[in-house]
Amino acid sequence: MKSKIRTTDLVLVAMFAALMAIGANVTSFLVIGSVPITLQTLFSILAGALLGRRLGALAMTVYLLVGLVGFPVFAQFSGGLRTLVSPTFGFLLSYILVSYVTGLIIEKSKEKKLATFLLACFAGLIINYVLGTHYMYFAFQVLANLEAVSYTIVWSWMAAPLVKDIILTIFASVLSVRIYSTVRRSQHSPKQIA
Repeated sequence: MKSKIRTTDLVLVAMFAALMAIGANVTSFLVIGSVPITLQTLFSILAGALLGRRLGALAMTVYLLVGLVGFPVFAQFSGGLRTLVSPTFGFLLSYILVSYVTGLIIEKSKEKKLATFLLACFAGLIINYVLGTHYMYFAFQVLANLEAVSYTIVWSWMAAPLVKDIILTIFASVLSVRIYSTVRRSQHSPKQIA
């Protein structure tokens, strides 16, 4: 049975797509190697944890499509189809899967505790780094034909962003489980009659 998307869902999807655009540029002028330092990983994980796999992935898809059609919503206010050959395009593409897998793990888990959210959020982080870094290596080796940029060099560029993203992933886990618990309590509390 197909579930309908409500107006509230569309608002949340749009909100997380907008947060991705903000997170892409709030700190993106800090660059290590070819990697802008952004908050996109945080927001893609939060989208999956808070909206669920379906809406989280939809929000990331909307964000990606808005950028690909030319709106400057990617890091360093970039956008357009040229992003497809950018070394960081793998990270952009990974956000859809990050949100989906994060949401899926939480949805399928019986225990909605901090450990579940940590597992789900770190699974999203791993997907982000594996897909993004492999695409970056591919972009330098195949698309740009820069053989001097080795697999080791590409991964070394990821060290500083990884430390930041580990901290933010822990933050996302704690924040998500608290929001989830608060929403659950409010849904099960008795309604007051005015």
